[in-house]
Amino acid sequence: MSKVMIVNLTKCFGCDTCVVACKDEFVNNDWSPYSKPQPRKAFWMSLPTVERGTIPRLRVNYIATPCMQCENPPCQTAAKNNAVYTRSDGIVMIDPVKSVGQKQIADSCPYGVIYWNQELNIPQKCTFCAHLLDRGWTQPRCVKACPTEALSFGNYEDLQATIQQSGAVPSHPEFGAKPRVYYIGLPKTMITGAVVDGKGDCLEGADITAKDTAGGATVRTKSNVFGHFYLDGLDAKKTYEVSINGAGKTKTMTVTLDTDKELGDIVLS
Repeated sequence: MSKVMIVNLTKCFGCDTCVVACKDEFVNNDWSPYSKPQPRKAFWMSLPTVERGTIPRLRVNYIATPCMQCENPPCQTAAKNNAVYTRSDGIVMIDPVKSVGQKQIADSCPYGVIYWNQELNIPQKCTFCAHLLDRGWTQPRCVKACPTEALSFGNYEDLQATIQQSGAVPSHPEFGAKPRVYYIGLPKTMITGAVVDGKGDCLEGADITAKDTAGGATVRTKSNVFGHFYLDGLDAKKTYEVSINGAGKTKTMTVTLDTDKELGDIVLS
């Protein structure tokens, strides 16, 4: 049974606890034959940010990024002498002895999550804390430490229903690596703006919808206390009919998305 991780971005607020837990477990700790110590400057779990929108309507997502533990790992193809191997539970491991001098292993990762340890002359990455799992732990350190339970871990068979029901998807499936890390709420394209009434006052509670003109999904939201709205989760390269309804007034416009679109102040008068 393959181990998988689910990262729910809607629950992550960027506290870095997962990063700190990984550092605590691996920096200055030699877990041979699983891994050699992690350098302080390297991150086997990172938390890059994605900023979207324009001031004052911004959204920030924190993307927890471990090794993707790919089913079709490019690093294993690039390795020599079986320096990279996949365990029976699906965890991809780099042998810290056989991989000495094989920088091509680090260079082969399309996700950029294999780090070249210049001092030890070896590639290194997240192991899903395999050394702890083999001692009876049920979760890696990062998952156990997450205060919002944004990270989930287990066998694919046990988490399959959650993955399907939540719409969790792998990152960059176009790479063809078939990653075993799934994301809920990956950032997509959005339309933002503000609704004001005929007097120029912020209009709270206006209904805003974006309907795919090609017959796709409709996204709905309401304006907040400042009149701001965020129509998120839209697909780029599509055209949407945006309707704003509030204070007994309606305004409709057609918006073609290439990237995030800011509509500015929309006056209902």
